[in-house]
Amino acid sequence: MVMKITMKSMPECERPREKMIKSGTAALSNAELIAAVIGSGSSQDSALTLAQRILSLDPKGLSHLAAVNVEELCSLRGIGISKASQIMAAVELGKRIYSEKAAVKVKIAGPSELAEKMMVDMRHLTKEVFKVVLLDTKNQIVSIEDISIGSLNASIVHPREVFQPAIRKSANAVVLIHNHPSGHPEPSPEDKRVTERLIEAGQLMGIQVLDHIVIGDLNYYSFKEHDLM
Repeated sequence: MVMKITMKSMPECERPREKMIKSGTAALSNAELIAAVIGSGSSQDSALTLAQRILSLDPKGLSHLAAVNVEELCSLRGIGISKASQIMAAVELGKRIYSEKAAVKVKIAGPSELAEKMMVDMRHLTKEVFKVVLLDTKNQIVSIEDISIGSLNASIVHPREVFQPAIRKSANAVVLIHNHPSGHPEPSPEDKRVTERLIEAGQLMGIQVLDHIVIGDLNYYSFKEHDLM
């Protein structure tokens, strides 16, 4: 008979919540942090065992949680709607804390800085998402707008949808952003055609397209850095 390991049976100094209170969050492993979030285990498994099961959902481990959904989490034994919701809420809070600075007009110095900022939300997306970053005359972010979801082509990324929010919010310039779910950021021929079309449209409206950044998995491709615009 295999003895079930519960949180209460563990030394107090090794229980995630007690360990966090004593030594701080940095002292906890990824599994211990997840266990602290879900709080309790199931009738068969401890919170730590459930946390390890969650991390095993995908070979990417912790980073996979950035794009996980409730259905996927609930497919695991011992994880119901309540625990799945707690995990999803914790992940979303992390994203919002990271991106909150955009609301106070962050100045963007170059492609690498903007790519790093956008990578948090976009590198784990399972579909191509096209966004436009609106900038003022000082290259400060005015807002980040969602334009389309789906493979990039001229029919779904129309100049009207791209520049409408820029006109409405009096943006001086824009940066085009989209992701490649494959993780490889090299632009396709269609990416290049769409970019050329949007640059031309921006020139007619007096709104400069400064760059088009393609987000991969921990890497990016900047049209500007590669002298394509």
